[in-house]
Amino acid sequence: MATSTSWAQDVITCDLCNKPTQQFCNSCQVSLCSDCVSKHTDAFKSMSHEIAPFLDRKTQLVFPACQEHFGQRCEVNCKECNKPVCLKCIVSGTHKGHDVEELTETHENKIWKIKSDTEEINAKLIPKYQKEDVEIGKKISKTKSKIDDLGKKSKLLRKLWHQEVDNIFDKIDSLSQSLTEKNLNALQEYHNKIRDLISEMNTIVKQNEKLFTSNKLTEVNKYKSKLNKYEDFPEHVDLELPSLRSNVEQGKELIIEIGGYRATLKQMSPPSPSADVSRLTTGIGKLMDQVSVIATIPTNYIYSLSGVACVGEAEAWIYGSNKTITRIDIHGAVRDTVTATCQFFPDGISVTRGRELIYSDDKSDTVNIVRDGKSETLITPPQGWRPGRLSCTRSGDILVHVYKDSGPQPKNKIIRYQGQNIKQEINKDGQRNPIFKDGNYLPDMTENNNGDVCVSDVNADTVVVVDKMGRVRFRYNGTQARRERAFIPRGIVTDALSQIIVADYNNNWLHILDQNGQFLRCVDNCGLEAPWGLSVDIEGRLWIGLYKTGEIKIIQYLEQ
Repeated sequence: MATSTSWAQDVITCDLCNKPTQQFCNSCQVSLCSDCVSKHTDAFKSMSHEIAPFLDRKTQLVFPACQEHFGQRCEVNCKECNKPVCLKCIVSGTHKGHDVEELTETHENKIWKIKSDTEEINAKLIPKYQKEDVEIGKKISKTKSKIDDLGKKSKLLRKLWHQEVDNIFDKIDSLSQSLTEKNLNALQEYHNKIRDLISEMNTIVKQNEKLFTSNKLTEVNKYKSKLNKYEDFPEHVDLELPSLRSNVEQGKELIIEIGGYRATLKQMSPPSPSADVSRLTTGIGKLMDQVSVIATIPTNYIYSLSGVACVGEAEAWIYGSNKTITRIDIHGAVRDTVTATCQFFPDGISVTRGRELIYSDDKSDTVNIVRDGKSETLITPPQGWRPGRLSCTRSGDILVHVYKDSGPQPKNKIIRYQGQNIKQEINKDGQRNPIFKDGNYLPDMTENNNGDVCVSDVNADTVVVVDKMGRVRFRYNGTQARRERAFIPRGIVTDALSQIIVADYNNNWLHILDQNGQFLRCVDNCGLEAPWGLSVDIEGRLWIGLYKTGEIKIIQYLEQ
């Protein structure tokens, strides 16, 4: 049985069907069964065919058919046209008078060139590129070490400056990261290019090695040398790593600069430790022991109130499941309405630094701005991506959640716009994994005072906080609050103390975290039912949209 199976696996089958072969066309180098001999000759009637028993076959070069004279095979190569031709072509056809050579000679020359190129790639080019691969790896390691040194020096200098100038060091760190990451990205891009070229050359070697033994003249004749492409390296990367300089001396100005940015501050006597403690424990703006409800405002958005965006100190825009976006004051009076151009209702609203209303338009897949009561296109996300929630930052940038219907669940990411230009995309972590979970729910987001982007990832029932560079700082899943019901986050805002406030739809309360993700306390004693949208006015009061009742609760939670 085993012998029979082995024999069956070695049977050579017809090139036109799966039957065992009995015949062979020496002219075309094709294996044929008895039934397919006529099919083969009929398909190429214009050609001559030497049919022989398979065991008497001859292995020889396959001469191509002439494209101009039916029934003729090409025997020579026209040097002037670099094209195989038959004898009729050079005697009386379009190649008459042209210099020619035997196709066998052309084939031998090509094989020699292929072998020569392959030896050149194997012996010289691949080792050369591999050496460069190692050198680039060393440069990347040295660049990363330089970044670490810059960070350590920045931290040591930071201790000499007062807390009031933290924003200077934030800018230094941001510029340092931007400049060094720019160099790293350039090096990594060059590194990837070198590795891609190595991969290309390895592929060419494998292809060429197959051609060594090929008896298909046409395939070999198509070979074109690519040595010129690889003989010189791609253009090298010129690095311009910044240096950190300072002249810290008692009684003199403190000076620090990096990458064209320069900050100065006169050194002053540091406050006493007791003064620092007093400021932290009794300073203005700490959390109140008991929150105070300032107002409860009914609206028409029952079971649909989705968002609140404060305007100044006593007004806010609100929206729900229709095209009308309404501006109300703290007494519940309607001050203005806007009819959105959406197909159904906006997916998100926000208010710019200039107090202009913006909203996402699902009909045109744009972010629109309202000016003089009319909607204008402000931002058009990348093709295929649809805008969802919106958040205007203190710097004037606009954060736009966008989603794409691909696969079983929509993909989600956040784009930072400066005007109409993309400034940053928040999408992947350091291991190239998605930061936000796929799903149909639209994440809410806001920017903290330190530049962190705080996101209510409603598909993962988690709060995700990323730094200015888009790196995940921490995640919060509500377990610190120790509640029986699952944590279902919705709206999210930050306040003057850099605290993060998250609406918990399922538990009917608010989580308050510090900027590092530490749970501080909850707010659950002011009649919140299904809290959803959140916004803070310039007086520090929190406006809370209750999804089910359609009410707006305005609460005071910070001491004044």
